[in-house]
Amino acid sequence: MWRVGVDVGGTFTDLFAWEEATGKQATSKVLTTKQDRSIAVLQSIEEAGIRIADISYLMHGTTTATNALIERSYPDAAFITTEGFRDTLEIGRQHRKHLYDPYQTKPKPIIKRRFRYTVPERTNVQGQTERPLDVAAAHEVAKRIKAAGIQSVGIGFINAYVSAKHEEQMRDILLSHCPDIHVVLSAETRPVFREHGRFMTTAIRAACMPVMVKYMDDLEARLTRHQFAGKLLVLKSSGGVMSAEVARLHPEDMLESGPAGGVAYAGYLTQQSGWERILHTDVGGTSFDVSIVENGRGLITRDHELEWEVPIVVPMLDIHSVGAGGGSIGWVDPGGSLRVGPHSAGSEPGPACYGRGGTQPTITDANLLLGRLDPTLSGKMTLDAKAAEKAMTGLAQQIGLPTLTTAEGMIRIGCENMAQAVKKILVSRGRDPRDFVFASFGGAGALHACFVAKSINIPRVIVPPHAGVASAFGATVMDLRQDLEHFYYAPVKSADLKKINGILSELETRAKAALQAQGFDNEDEIELIRTAQMRYVGQSYEVDTPIPKGVLTADSLPHIEQSFHACHLKEFGVNSEDFVPAFVSFGVAAIGHMEDPPPVAISPQAKGDALKGERDVYFEGAWVRCQVYHGEALGTEHHIQGPAIVEYEHACTVLPPKTRAHVSPMGALVIDID
Repeated sequence: MWRVGVDVGGTFTDLFAWEEATGKQATSKVLTTKQDRSIAVLQSIEEAGIRIADISYLMHGTTTATNALIERSYPDAAFITTEGFRDTLEIGRQHRKHLYDPYQTKPKPIIKRRFRYTVPERTNVQGQTERPLDVAAAHEVAKRIKAAGIQSVGIGFINAYVSAKHEEQMRDILLSHCPDIHVVLSAETRPVFREHGRFMTTAIRAACMPVMVKYMDDLEARLTRHQFAGKLLVLKSSGGVMSAEVARLHPEDMLESGPAGGVAYAGYLTQQSGWERILHTDVGGTSFDVSIVENGRGLITRDHELEWEVPIVVPMLDIHSVGAGGGSIGWVDPGGSLRVGPHSAGSEPGPACYGRGGTQPTITDANLLLGRLDPTLSGKMTLDAKAAEKAMTGLAQQIGLPTLTTAEGMIRIGCENMAQAVKKILVSRGRDPRDFVFASFGGAGALHACFVAKSINIPRVIVPPHAGVASAFGATVMDLRQDLEHFYYAPVKSADLKKINGILSELETRAKAALQAQGFDNEDEIELIRTAQMRYVGQSYEVDTPIPKGVLTADSLPHIEQSFHACHLKEFGVNSEDFVPAFVSFGVAAIGHMEDPPPVAISPQAKGDALKGERDVYFEGAWVRCQVYHGEALGTEHHIQGPAIVEYEHACTVLPPKTRAHVSPMGALVIDID
């Protein structure tokens, strides 16, 4: 039986699979079918030569929910909230993205104002009813929603995180009028304070639920028609997987579903190679994703923003994405400057050189013209160099530069966009880039990795085996995961230990039960990770702090305080024992450990001749004769001096001048930059 990982991206759908009995591996990469992404999933399986009936686990990373939100391409949803708070979703936190720009506009609302309703009710911060739910008003709202033909509704009342009684009452009234509607409660989605983040996450879940229910139904129906009898698991943004049944109802947990697989592969690299600090980067056709992986785990955030002032307050891997990929389009702004992205040619029509109707110059077209890409794309398709040149020449004429200079300029700008994204995530988490190795994933990642790493003073780049399908590989090494959280605020020294222990015990019981409900039967393989969201009294942001196992006692509190001080110092470069630490909420992650694939072995061809030939490559304004290597044939005895090109089945590595590379025992290409 096969364990299969599939990552559906904006341009390509990638697959990595391994046969459980023999360790045999298979990969494929096909163009994403935008009209129905589930079609590309089956095409990738067929391309890999795997019978669907022979799949035991299909681990699926998807951007369907993310794309639906970004494009606002979902059926109209409604939101019901406390009287007086109708516009909380739109007002947000009154932040300004550009402080001095008087013309900036907020993103389009997740839920249209005409479908945002209010009812009189009020619960205080102790969970006591200040004003009962107005039942007559609730019935009137339910009738209006039914008349509007709404498919899904989010309910978010003020202070519902301490008592969900009114939200549950509103849900029952709504279902009495609309029994087939999807209803989402903020108290069930994320029972935490700060209403904007809680309301927005609830609205996102409600908006995306019909989209994900249809997508999962279509995918499962297609798989069933091909005799699929295994388990379909979907990647979570927090770094685990969940069953398809849970995924249908929790689309907010899938907003970084695809990139999460790459983070898992970076964690796998830590196990196999010993690199403890890895900067995970992934360049596909549409986007550049970057995150920090330390000691085998990606960093978690609860303050992710899908767009400006569109926060998602569920635990997510701290992945920063920008519109910089192989399909990023070059253009000239009104001031006459060359720009690249964030718009992408995607898979339809794709870069001009794909010959699918694209006419705008992209990063891929630039790499082809500069000799850095194989014109056959490793046998997948024949690239049209004339179409790429025509598109690039049109751009070059707009800015008055030669075609090749424009192409190299596009790559430099694209790489600088990537470098700025790396700097942002490193600075925001208080990390020094020189402490990391730069791991390059994605079909277009290794084309640019050395240039990006050099820009931010990272001296070493690694290109692991199957880097071109890294997120799909990572999907196959992910574990089942359930994250739960409970709000509890108190300064540490005055905290009620009996209540805290009760909260943690309940969260652990619920988390284990959730894994078992998804088919994970081996309780001995479940790992429970406790954390507390903590801050100094008076702060407006929190830090994840580990909490010891077992029953907490008064002796536990000083150790928790010291752990918090250390975490605060690591995140922000400063701490102070003069200020009082406080608990804000407690969280439990239950992880059901699944089997890892066999270690990636160096190809048996490694002792053969890895040199494919030579070709001219354009670097810094001049053509340079470079050796071209077959990446899968490289072994530990090979040492390569740049400039050179290393071509893999699903990726291509560019070694600029003043670089040198060797192959590690696990088969990763390790590049040192002078």
